[in-house]
Amino acid sequence: MEDDHSNGGVLDTVKASEKVWLMKCPVVVAKSWQSHTASSDFQRIAKVIESIDPLQPADKKYKMEMVGSESVNIPKSYTLNGAKEIVPMSIFSETNQGRVALEGFVEKKFDMKPYEENIEEYGKLCRERTNKSMIKNRQIQVIDKDHGVHMRPMPGMVGLISSTSKDKKKTALVKQSDMKRTRRDRGELEDIMFKLFERQPNWALKQLVQETDQPAQFLKEILNELCVYNKRGTNQGTYELKPEYKKSVEDGGAE
Repeated sequence: MEDDHSNGGVLDTVKASEKVWLMKCPVVVAKSWQSHTASSDFQRIAKVIESIDPLQPADKKYKMEMVGSESVNIPKSYTLNGAKEIVPMSIFSETNQGRVALEGFVEKKFDMKPYEENIEEYGKLCRERTNKSMIKNRQIQVIDKDHGVHMRPMPGMVGLISSTSKDKKKTALVKQSDMKRTRRDRGELEDIMFKLFERQPNWALKQLVQETDQPAQFLKEILNELCVYNKRGTNQGTYELKPEYKKSVEDGGAE
């Protein structure tokens, strides 16, 4: 049994009864925390404040404040909106040796969002990141002694190039929907989405797939987090930003 335990064959359940909080945070916050965890020195990165109303002790409110040497562009205060229903979940960890341990069960689940007074600051940060992601850096490379190797048709291009107008009419272009779309970085895609909703408030899924060139299923995951879906009314079948995100976009467009 000792050999199996040392080789990771036994699940460590010592902390199975430990209570764990699961929190969904903005991309900028996650990247900031990752930069701190990469350091070998222990640093306090944030603190959680619990507020209790004496008249309604069961109605607890939570707030998170960033601490330490954070970027000045990142909002310091956030609300933690707790989920009313939680699917039973547990947290596991794995060492470099492959040993798996149960770290506890999820007691609370939160959605981390900037305070309303910081929403303009956060919206400005999102727009800056969006503008950077939209910039395409093109490079020109001079190829010496190539002998036309790089000018040869690549696999899959045969049949797309015709020498006569008659052949061109017969050539079937590859549809964009048939091509495999590559997923963008999640934070980069969120920035692009904010930029698109600055252009117009309502978008259909098909339109967003064409604008972003992203897989529809992956795009739906982002839309479910940032937007609400209109099931009826004049904008039926379209997505629009949630109020907390819509405010930041409108403020940015008014600058």
